[in-house]
Amino acid sequence: MTSTKSTQTAKPKRTKSKGHIALLLCGGGARAAYQVGVLKAIAHDLPRNTRIPFPILTGTSAGAINSTALAVYASCFHLGVKKLEWVWKNFSTSRVYRSDALGVFWHLSKGIGSGTQASYANKRANSWFNNQPLRKLLNELLDFKRIDQNILSGHLKALSVNASSYSTGDAVCFFQANRHIKPWRRSHRRGEKALINTEHLMASAAIPLVFPSIHIQQDYYGDGSVHQLAPLSPPIHLGAKKIFLIGMSDISQEDRSQIPQHHPSLGTITGHLLDTIFNEALNSDLERLERVNQTMALLDKDERKKVKLRKVETFQIKPSQSFNTIAAKHYEDMPKAIKMLLKVFGISADSESSIVSYLMFEKAYCSELIELGFKDAMAQIDDIKAFLELD
Repeated sequence: MTSTKSTQTAKPKRTKSKGHIALLLCGGGARAAYQVGVLKAIAHDLPRNTRIPFPILTGTSAGAINSTALAVYASCFHLGVKKLEWVWKNFSTSRVYRSDALGVFWHLSKGIGSGTQASYANKRANSWFNNQPLRKLLNELLDFKRIDQNILSGHLKALSVNASSYSTGDAVCFFQANRHIKPWRRSHRRGEKALINTEHLMASAAIPLVFPSIHIQQDYYGDGSVHQLAPLSPPIHLGAKKIFLIGMSDISQEDRSQIPQHHPSLGTITGHLLDTIFNEALNSDLERLERVNQTMALLDKDERKKVKLRKVETFQIKPSQSFNTIAAKHYEDMPKAIKMLLKVFGISADSESSIVSYLMFEKAYCSELIELGFKDAMAQIDDIKAFLELD
């Protein structure tokens, strides 16, 4: 058994940097606990002092928070995953947003009151929930200065956090990277250099209606999934030739053959909107990338240079069980005030809405998602290691 002393003093393993491999973590609220289980499986058989196997990290919403935590501990992959696992396994809804009755209904009443103010008044951001506890948690847990240190030492090539601009409608990729990576601009999407901090993460995770928008410089931003038409664009612009993705779509959404017997409730509609925001763009972008790869295979070397495209490989892990089914099992763990509010929108333990699976940050639910992610990844671990070029 390795002693505690030797673990603390060991230097990061000096393996050849694979600067072309990226990790893409999508949004999904509490569902992002599943990502931690997949990462735990990858770290399982690696030496304790191995640096992160993904020099390029890119994330959206809750996936941006996980990506940033990995960037902070890029010099020791095991430590980064352990920190993430500890946080998610000890989570509670109150650490993400105010979930007590006074906090919930006072926040809603203030939002209603601000709607009656004059147009020239400095209005507060309206939302269902007050997520100030999340800001406090991020400030306590993440030492953002270590990101730059890891980039300078070569453990990390780039970190990007995706947000949506409410004024321009652009998908904005805030990235912190080495000096060789330059900003970019495409139709309704752009990459901006930044020193990633709590406000970027709060903006990326500001689910529309659920959490308030965030003011950064001269603009207001919300969840990065809203305007994200090309989720694969950030890692490709940051130099990725291989992208490892952890999917967050619910398998129960793939079977829509049943004919509904009544009009969908407001909660069901909201759940469908969240599913679309977080998942549909990625599926479309993967299909588009596959067509580009097929086209590239038909071109010779000189023609490939002319079109300025390159082949990009992807590997995606998807959940083998339904997030909605798991969330329903833990519904009673949610704070009473939140269950009362959800009932107003027609959401209960047996409702069709998937919104509960996004908003339930209770440790029993998160722990089960971590175990599911670990199991799903271990079932494919040999293929994963081959894709990531791990010995």
